[in-house]
Amino acid sequence: MAHVCVAGLGYIGLPTAAMLASRGHQVTGFDINPSVVASISSGHPHFHEPDLQMLLSAAISTGKLKAQTDPVEADYYILAVPTPLGESNKPDLSYVEAACRTIAPYLRSGNTVILESTSPVGTTERMCEIIASLRPDLHVPRYMDEGEVFDVYACHCPERILPGQMLRELVMNDRIIGGVTDACAKRGVALYESFVQSNLLVTDCRTAEFAKLIENAYRDVNIAFANELSLICDHLGIDVWQAIELANRHPRVKILQPGPGVGGHCIAIDPWFIVDSAPNLSPIIRTAREVNHRKPQWVVGKVRALARRFRRPVVSFYGLTYKPDVDDLRESPALEIVRDLALDGSLKVLACDPYVRSLPPMLQGLQNVRLVGAEEARREADIVVFLVGHRQFHRLESNGFLNKVVVDTVGLLGAAQRRQEVVSVAPRATNTPSNGGSTRRRIRA
Repeated sequence: MAHVCVAGLGYIGLPTAAMLASRGHQVTGFDINPSVVASISSGHPHFHEPDLQMLLSAAISTGKLKAQTDPVEADYYILAVPTPLGESNKPDLSYVEAACRTIAPYLRSGNTVILESTSPVGTTERMCEIIASLRPDLHVPRYMDEGEVFDVYACHCPERILPGQMLRELVMNDRIIGGVTDACAKRGVALYESFVQSNLLVTDCRTAEFAKLIENAYRDVNIAFANELSLICDHLGIDVWQAIELANRHPRVKILQPGPGVGGHCIAIDPWFIVDSAPNLSPIIRTAREVNHRKPQWVVGKVRALARRFRRPVVSFYGLTYKPDVDDLRESPALEIVRDLALDGSLKVLACDPYVRSLPPMLQGLQNVRLVGAEEARREADIVVFLVGHRQFHRLESNGFLNKVVVDTVGLLGAAQRRQEVVSVAPRATNTPSNGGSTRRRIRA
């Protein structure tokens, strides 16, 4: 078994560190946030993820996982740090570069450095350049230079896990191992085969970096198509949910569901990495990103228009996280919508989310905002806005909202409820043609 040092103990680094420890590796994780380190050291993850508490507690109690604020000497180094957007949607690689500088003094001959952070093409090579500049005593690999023997190995193995299913997907998903050289890729395979039960797909680091960006851009483009359909349906007076469901009955059509926007640490950010690398060759990816980026403000406009019907409107928002059944608020379109409307002092805002225990920082200090339970949100509201399809919200009694003005951005209430006197993101047309007495059976979508 190897000694592994993990840089960054967030949504990717912590589950990865705990999984490696469960497979017998000695793991040291380090993070610049002392409160994160303290929480992990006590056996408590600093975010909710099913079964992570149990896995982490076992790893800490057996001594296989230690958390601290500095790296140590190890066999493998995994960088799982943020790669956010900077100004003008440019990639911000400062965290990756800082992690490289932090681990550089600890590297020794025979080590392998693995970048898991989703990154623009060329970042793994940049990582090698930084290490080489700081450690001239080590022979660091160059891209596809197969004719030399190097002291340090480097590869890119992009994370592929989904919040809410992280531990299962860490084990069961195929993983891409992109080596700077073939020998580097083999070192990556040697580590990941210790816990991944699916396929390890070997390639070069540039292809691995781009493949991960393709995955997220693909999702973004397809979500943008669904979101654009929702805007068109609203304009035409068509129920978008029914229209999509009917279209999806075609054997070669599978349209995704629209929503209030796109959030999370990947899909809302990573397509810009492609656009930045080839701005004149990526018009579809850019346009999709812009469509999804504008959707929250479209929802804000709908709610503001409805609020004008009331003298002192009470607006209840169901959902703050970026996707159902997780506590992740990163890049959440729901949170953006609530914040923008809360800043309008004429609205009384009630926020409801079973995964959020206290108001997020951007809502704290606003006197017109309260975090409440689902029933109080329903009882007090003039306007109800469904933003996230949490499992608990699907259990709500739809008849309880018949006397409310409803904006349903996620299709939560279903077609039957949307036929009532409800204002939805895409209301159903009232002039629905009959079947003219035909005996053909109609399937309600």
